[in-house]
Amino acid sequence: MLYYLFEYLQKINFPGAGLFQYISFRAALAIIISLIISMAFGKKFIAIIKRHQIKEEVRDLGLAGQKEKEGTPTMGGIIIIASILIPVLLLTKLDNIYIILMIFTTLWLGALGFADDYIKIFKKSKKGLSPRKKIIGQIFLGLIVGIVLCFHPDVTIKEKPLQADNVKFNISTDAPFKIGDGEKSNNKFATVEETHSTKTTIPFVKNNEFDYAWISAWFGDKEGKWTFLILIPIIIFIIVAVSNGANLTDGLDGLAAGTSAVIAIGIALLAYVSGNTIFADYLNIIYIPNISEVVIFTAALVGACIGFYWWNCFPAQIFMGDTGSLTLGGIIAVLCIIIRKELLIPILCGVFLIQSISVILQVSYFKITKKKYGEGKRIFKMTPLHHHYQVKGLHEAKIVQRFIIVGILLIIVTLATLKIR
Repeated sequence: MLYYLFEYLQKINFPGAGLFQYISFRAALAIIISLIISMAFGKKFIAIIKRHQIKEEVRDLGLAGQKEKEGTPTMGGIIIIASILIPVLLLTKLDNIYIILMIFTTLWLGALGFADDYIKIFKKSKKGLSPRKKIIGQIFLGLIVGIVLCFHPDVTIKEKPLQADNVKFNISTDAPFKIGDGEKSNNKFATVEETHSTKTTIPFVKNNEFDYAWISAWFGDKEGKWTFLILIPIIIFIIVAVSNGANLTDGLDGLAAGTSAVIAIGIALLAYVSGNTIFADYLNIIYIPNISEVVIFTAALVGACIGFYWWNCFPAQIFMGDTGSLTLGGIIAVLCIIIRKELLIPILCGVFLIQSISVILQVSYFKITKKKYGEGKRIFKMTPLHHHYQVKGLHEAKIVQRFIIVGILLIIVTLATLKIR
């Protein structure tokens, strides 16, 4: 909304209005607004939740400090969602297909997580929304995201920039130019035609572009007309996996919020270089027109996670609940998909992956050994993995900080893939 106001002010030569055209300025503003909302209004929201006795019923896992968590307010994911959407609505181009898709993702998964928390708290059902219904909700989101990315005309890329010698570029600016979005007339991408493509990025490979159409070509579809039948199931799988991975990570004070903030910073940087013609050319990566607006959305996500961490760090004054964890995981998954970095998810979201793998290994090993020996055995003392370290005697605050440090290291490795090939 403010974007369109300042666009009008710029047309009438209002002093300073042009500053609003810069992606970096709006991204910084999004972080500030998001932090203000989550930190300033978080306390009031917690008081309202306490007044209505909307509190968490903590399962007794026999872990230290668990009794103290009983009665902690929950559904704090509402703070995260509000802190994301308000700056996004104020600062972004609302006709951008990627922004529309991210707003839908946030609202849909927020509603799904809210329904789960509502059933747990008000219907007094410890199981909440059934796993089957959660999966169906996530599959529906994946289907919508897949259809939009496969068929919407605004979802395009520019693949091969023309080589131009002795051309000077102003790398200091990230404001959109009049020719396309983020282009100059002398820019290497300016004369390259936008194409609708199913290409993505492969990490650690020199010629690091992979086209999902190549898979369908193996089955005789040389024109790639049926590539969506391969791509959409992959998108659904990624969204379900990452969303549930974030949900599993939400088990200690500040763990899901802290690790999500770190991941969001990495995604923001990847989105920025993917939407900037200069950096895309320098790094030899796919340039994605109109993706720069996603940087602002991701900046709001960073601010929302950090602001919520203020209230959620040990000892937590509020839990995010499934309203927050399902939403954060789904947002991260869709962001990675639209910036065409989904193959980096195992590194970028390594903390979520480790948590999920620990559960899968534990359950599988238990079933195999029970069938073979009549008594199930365990690899870890308890899963998800953060509980394993709790049982070993580590304080949960220390576990959270170490997981966040691991997340930072993984982000550095992720960004290094842009040059290590």
